[in-house]
Amino acid sequence: MTAALGFVMLCHTALNRAAEVARVWAAAGCPVVIHVDRRVDAAGYRRLVEALADLDIVSFSRRYACDWGTWSLVAATQAAATQLLGRHRDVRHVYLASGACLPLRPVAELIDYLDARPQTDFIESVTTADVTWTVGGLAEERFTLRFPFSWRKRRGLFDFYVRLQRRLGIRRQIPKGLVPHLGSQWWCLTRRTLSAILEDPDRARHDAYFRRVWIPDESYFQTLARLYSTRIESRSLTLSKFDVQGKPHTFYDDHLQLLRRSDCFVARKIWPQADRLYRAFLAPQPPGSARAEPNPGKIDRLFAKAVERRTRGRAGLYMQSRFPLQDHENGKTCAPYSVFHGFSDLFENFDIWLSKAVGGRVHGHLFAPGRVEFAGGETVFNGALSDSTALRDYNPRAFLTNLVWNTRGERQCFQFSPRDNQACNWFVATDPNAQISVITGTWAAPLSRANMNFSDIRKEAARLQRIETEHVRILRTMYVKARVRIWTMAEFVENPMEPLQAIVDEISPRSTRPLTEAPKLVDLAGFGQFLQSLKNQGMMPTLMGDFAVTDDPQPPAREHGRPYLVR
Repeated sequence: MTAALGFVMLCHTALNRAAEVARVWAAAGCPVVIHVDRRVDAAGYRRLVEALADLDIVSFSRRYACDWGTWSLVAATQAAATQLLGRHRDVRHVYLASGACLPLRPVAELIDYLDARPQTDFIESVTTADVTWTVGGLAEERFTLRFPFSWRKRRGLFDFYVRLQRRLGIRRQIPKGLVPHLGSQWWCLTRRTLSAILEDPDRARHDAYFRRVWIPDESYFQTLARLYSTRIESRSLTLSKFDVQGKPHTFYDDHLQLLRRSDCFVARKIWPQADRLYRAFLAPQPPGSARAEPNPGKIDRLFAKAVERRTRGRAGLYMQSRFPLQDHENGKTCAPYSVFHGFSDLFENFDIWLSKAVGGRVHGHLFAPGRVEFAGGETVFNGALSDSTALRDYNPRAFLTNLVWNTRGERQCFQFSPRDNQACNWFVATDPNAQISVITGTWAAPLSRANMNFSDIRKEAARLQRIETEHVRILRTMYVKARVRIWTMAEFVENPMEPLQAIVDEISPRSTRPLTEAPKLVDLAGFGQFLQSLKNQGMMPTLMGDFAVTDDPQPPAREHGRPYLVR
């Protein structure tokens, strides 16, 4: 039996799976030369040889101890390819595969595909200037520096020697006539091109140069093929996907339909225990199947999403496997929410009124010093969030982000004041999802009715004013990304309906029903005199706005009850 296609397999693990694949290729009349890493124990190597001993067109090449990113992989490929070309003169194309590769389509389809392109070399081969997927900061330098140390086994020496060469300005001379190219290790070359590379009179010079190139298995054949090939298609016929760190994706049983959809001939890297994949693709295929052009682009979108999920995560989700750096999150929170600073001190039962107005979940003071005031007085909220202040204050940011994440699809609103834990002020201010409405100075309203010594009231007023002033300063910096509205207490009391309508419209933009009733103001009788008393005691209240020193600072229009919107 003769065939125009031969396979070179580089194996080091899961030799039983490599034997299954080699038998399928050999059954189709394709000679196979297998290189087994010299580090594989003698018993494992002997079992593989015995498992394939009945196949005359399967042979084993000289063994090398192979390390990732080193010349040993190229040497192993050269030895196996030379043996394949020497023993099987009828082979026209040589396909390089690994022991973790799996044929996705019948071998006959691959042979027919190559027969229709007898002079075409399939090898990904692009210049360093055109490559965007190199990892580790070494693109052109991999060809101009020396790399005698293993990146994986002797990382310290590797990094030190690279830094030393850079500092001393050492640069290697690229052999004349070579233009360095990079690409996937897994190629399919014609006999003409491959033999020209292996029999080149300058091979010793080329080998000596690439022996000190970093990851030469991704550049040796990719560069030299450009010297001898008459027709290159810069792509691999093997489906292989890589993550953001340059590591190959592993395919499992649940990728079965995904692999079928790619229409590729071979895929790597297959998990050795993926029994379903091996059964499905190594079984005889029914006749008449569609012979489509290999198109890994069909599944590129899914892998692009996987890379994005791996690197950016989901907006507002913090988890152990991908905990982001501060200010490098993919969204601080996952959904819009509203913060009402000072409203609960100015209006009676403001949370109840707001819940009816917007139809959303309205909490009390989530960051109150006594307990977490969940809506409805709950002690445990979505996501097993406790009302314990000790748990909340251990990581206030995580508490807030978890609350928003666990209530996705439902707008969260909560009250805030200078008496609350201020640890999240910067976080909320720089969160684009936050809507912050502030009425400054309302903390003085409950103080004006407090049954305390006035000296203690003055100290508390000074403390709260310092805290609120700092919060307002944060909200007015150039770094704020939240939607912020700030009013003084006097401004808001004068005309509460207009700002309340704007707030409600932003929370519920689809609601066309205007507000007809405002929440009930707290009793502000004597508030102006209270502020004057603070001034008289040496404390200057500055956040309330202008209140007259009268018994009733409210406009006459408010005397008869709740304010109404006049249309």
